[in-house]
Amino acid sequence: MSISPERSSEIVSALRRGTVPQRSLDAFAVGLSRFEAALDEELDRAARGKGEFKAVRGEYGSGKTFFSRWFQGRARQKGFATAEVQISESETPLHKQQTIYRRLIERLSTSDTHGGAFRSVVDGWFFALEEDVLAEGKVSEDDAQALLDRTTALLEQRLASINKIAPSYSAALRGYRQATVEGEHAIAEGLLAWLGGQPNVAASVKRYANIKGDVDHDTALNFLQGLLVVLRDSGRSGLLLVLDEVETLQRVRRDVRDKGLNALRQLLDELDQGRFPGLYLTITGTPAFYDGPQGIQRLAPLAQRLHTDFQTAAQFDNPRDTQIRLPGFDQDRLTEVGRKVRDIYAGSCKSPERVAKLADDDYVADLARAITGELGGKVGVAPRIFLKKLVADVLDRIDQFPEFDPRRDYALTVADTELTELERNARAASDPDDIELSL
Repeated sequence: MSISPERSSEIVSALRRGTVPQRSLDAFAVGLSRFEAALDEELDRAARGKGEFKAVRGEYGSGKTFFSRWFQGRARQKGFATAEVQISESETPLHKQQTIYRRLIERLSTSDTHGGAFRSVVDGWFFALEEDVLAEGKVSEDDAQALLDRTTALLEQRLASINKIAPSYSAALRGYRQATVEGEHAIAEGLLAWLGGQPNVAASVKRYANIKGDVDHDTALNFLQGLLVVLRDSGRSGLLLVLDEVETLQRVRRDVRDKGLNALRQLLDELDQGRFPGLYLTITGTPAFYDGPQGIQRLAPLAQRLHTDFQTAAQFDNPRDTQIRLPGFDQDRLTEVGRKVRDIYAGSCKSPERVAKLADDDYVADLARAITGELGGKVGVAPRIFLKKLVADVLDRIDQFPEFDPRRDYALTVADTELTELERNARAASDPDDIELSL
């Protein structure tokens, strides 16, 4: 596929840092095409007002984050807003929906705004109201007062549906628009922050819109419903929400773990009951989270909901099922990813001919094998460090130094300090004293 130099630079910069790019992952995705048809069908159902859910399973290093961002990009192409929330014990515990909602709003993205898209969504909703008023043909766009009055009347009609769900949400939206019209920008900013679940909003801001308190657990779910209405009315297809690293529940106190599992069960039940039309909820976790005693098996109703038969060969996995497993990386797939990244790099660098010649397919394959060997032959944990080395140590040098030849001038070295804990554990130990024990 053809991508812009800007997107190419974003991809290369992220890989150089050893992180997963935020956008355009379809440019070098491998092995995910088998999921496309089923996921597109489910996104289409969500766009028609249904609630959808998918559980993604994969070992550490199998590409769950890559998959979730690839899926988000696919959803944004279909007009969805997206958000990715990392579940953690200290910052975003699963049982505190108000915290998850706040992170969702902070990371809300659309096709034209990456992160922090909440303001543009709300402003887009008000703009859509004005467009609807003008489309009626009864008010001239030159008559500012008549346009304001008619838009306010239509606003009240639209807010009626939100008012039934979350009266304080509609009150804050109404106050935000009024503050914007009156030029009270500080108040408008404060109300937008309150709508986004931010705590410690000034009391004077709340009085302006006749609202009280902060967003709590129950209010957060009501506000999620309100957000879905605003997204739909402003022309969005819906919302794809990814809860990443849900397996961290296994490492928290028993009472916190049980609260988190029960919160997930309740969310799935309400999704099925139609409370969140247009929401596609996705969670990611390790096999131990789905199958082990410290994960969803602790809550029988949740385990029954998510149970999927993986006894048959992986090639016959059903991508329409509630739970899907990511295909493990093998050497061929790792090499294919490297070749795609090389081509993306060559498409926007200074010396594309040298990159193509010196980092040819055979060299990329050799480097992939060498990295895998450094990590104890475990291909599944190799992609991050392989792509980092390929970009920063090889391609950048080819592009910048005319005399550099990677086969002659580059010797692969992998230091423990540049590896994640998972990668260090996978690395082959040459001496018993090199083996790290967790005591």
